[in-house]
Amino acid sequence: MEKYKIVKQLGDGTYGSVLLGQVKDSPQEKVAIKRMKKKYYSWQECMDLREVKALQKIRNPNIIKLKEVIREDNNLYMVFEYMNENLYELMKKRDRLFPETNVRNVIFQLLQGLAYMHKLGFFHRDLKPENILCKGVELIKIADFGLARELRSRPPYTDYVSTRWYRAPEVLLRSTSYTSPIDIWAVGCIAAELYTLRPLFPGSSEIDQMFKICAVMGTPNRDEWPEGYMLAAKLSFRWPQCAKTDLKKIIHSSNNDGIDLIGATLFWEPKRRPTAVQVKPFTQIKSLERDSDHEYLNFILLHEVPSIHRKLQVAVE
Repeated sequence: MEKYKIVKQLGDGTYGSVLLGQVKDSPQEKVAIKRMKKKYYSWQECMDLREVKALQKIRNPNIIKLKEVIREDNNLYMVFEYMNENLYELMKKRDRLFPETNVRNVIFQLLQGLAYMHKLGFFHRDLKPENILCKGVELIKIADFGLARELRSRPPYTDYVSTRWYRAPEVLLRSTSYTSPIDIWAVGCIAAELYTLRPLFPGSSEIDQMFKICAVMGTPNRDEWPEGYMLAAKLSFRWPQCAKTDLKKIIHSSNNDGIDLIGATLFWEPKRRPTAVQVKPFTQIKSLERDSDHEYLNFILLHEVPSIHRKLQVAVE
């Protein structure tokens, strides 16, 4: 750690604290240093950490870069590139809604990072505005991979996962075999919050969270989500009887494309949620139409958009 100067503490969590550091040889270069609270008595222990394993493999412009891992006096430090703020802080300081183009840009970058992560076989499990670092709306990076899992890893997954407001219903109902669609659900919640600057499902408990989801998305029937009814029965959870709310009545500032995107990501049945790759083109068509690259635009329209439009039509119906 001798090459870094600690400036101040940025935050403190259950497993570690985050420090702002400077590179001594280059004082203008800032880094974020995660100091773990647990002691690590071997290098192998450090390398076995999920966050280290994931970030060593994942290199993408929309995923936070792990610069180095340091073990010193049985303390573990992870050195990351520094970002000004997180998405929660960016939204909190707004005194007016984001323009549509800003929302699309943020979601597009989020999906870029997710698509790459999922392609490499990882899913995040704790997507929320606090874990999305940014430099304004121009640059977005997914961070905090402490709960990340490999898609090939075997269930059951029984440990705590994701902050309640962004938690997919299968996780709320204690499924032990969920996978990457839980990240897509979180994207839908974050997209809605970017449009309104308010959380879409601000539940005060897990039961209240399910009720809040039902109040907006409508109570699913057995045919829509048979596994959900089995999970609910195991927990003796009684479904509230709610009709679906028109998302446009809640998210006034979004156009129809944004409403359709959010609706598609919030299917009760995880298998019906589109992948990050399928959702991604839907966020970029308008900007592409202003570009000269018509060949690429035609490829998107012919190959990508029909598949998501089919999914979105089902969501509307």
